[in-house]
Amino acid sequence: MHDFSTNPQFQQLKDKRILVTGGAGFIGSNLCEALLGLGAKVVCLDNFATGHRHNIEEFLSKDNFTLIEGDIRDLETCQKACKDIDFVLHEAALGSVPRSINDPITSNEVNVSGFLNMLVAARDNGVKRFIYAASSSTYGDSEKLPKIEDEIGKPLSPYAITKYVNELYADIFHKAYGLDTIGLRYFNVFGRRQDPNGAYAAVIPLFVKQLMNHESPVINGDGSYSRDFTYIDNVILMNLLCLTTENQEALNQVYNTAAGERTTLLELVELLKKYLAEYDPKIKDLEIKFGPNRKGDVPHSLASIEKANKHLNYKPIFSFQVGIVQTTASYSTFFK
Repeated sequence: MHDFSTNPQFQQLKDKRILVTGGAGFIGSNLCEALLGLGAKVVCLDNFATGHRHNIEEFLSKDNFTLIEGDIRDLETCQKACKDIDFVLHEAALGSVPRSINDPITSNEVNVSGFLNMLVAARDNGVKRFIYAASSSTYGDSEKLPKIEDEIGKPLSPYAITKYVNELYADIFHKAYGLDTIGLRYFNVFGRRQDPNGAYAAVIPLFVKQLMNHESPVINGDGSYSRDFTYIDNVILMNLLCLTTENQEALNQVYNTAAGERTTLLELVELLKKYLAEYDPKIKDLEIKFGPNRKGDVPHSLASIEKANKHLNYKPIFSFQVGIVQTTASYSTFFK
């Protein structure tokens, strides 16, 4: 992980009480780790539906870390978690477009009703700032590239609808109740602690798992679909900037959280083969297979990060290529 303590702006988080919902998940646990390193008092709320205890095991013995096991669908749990909290980083959600197509009701309960519970609890407990995980899926059927925050299309999945509704609720809670919010539209985040298992694993850990098992990776479509793959440390940086900015114009906005560069799925797999082959040479010769396009998938995704740069002074600290090298290195322990 990048050493964020070298940035004097982030030192103001020392002793601040910060709630991370979904703190045992991939992004949430990385945020917890960065905040603990900055001396913040971190409260993690997770029901372990998709998060894992091993992600936060090393934090449990720390005096400035508290785990609350609970579900954001329960308002009382949210109220308890928000007590005496300065800032909320809301990462808890049921991700995955295919999951939402297979089970739209549960996705809505967690991503909309759970989100509303957290907004209510934050309002009731006087939370200073509520920063939440939005999604690039909100751009829907808009074909314009790069994606600009105020130009979106129609959603292509129930998941995309839930994440857009989050943005609408956050806006209303600022206007009606004065709660300061910031939404971060994450673009295909990847990196250490990303779960390669389960039916809804994200594309990069899924490809890594297949390659490590000497299975041919299966690309949905012809490989020409492209994504703005964003390394986890860029996402941590954006969250820390949102927590600490003193620019009032930066608040109550939605920002693309991305690297600002586009990579096709075929290019991605070729790079994964190249770097994983350094640990296992057999991977280099594995054949790539192609399957049907997935329902609800957006063909191309590329973010404009101009707004984040203007209001938050955001500049990605890791390119996609460097992130892939670090990510494959984090999986290298499995080869020993």
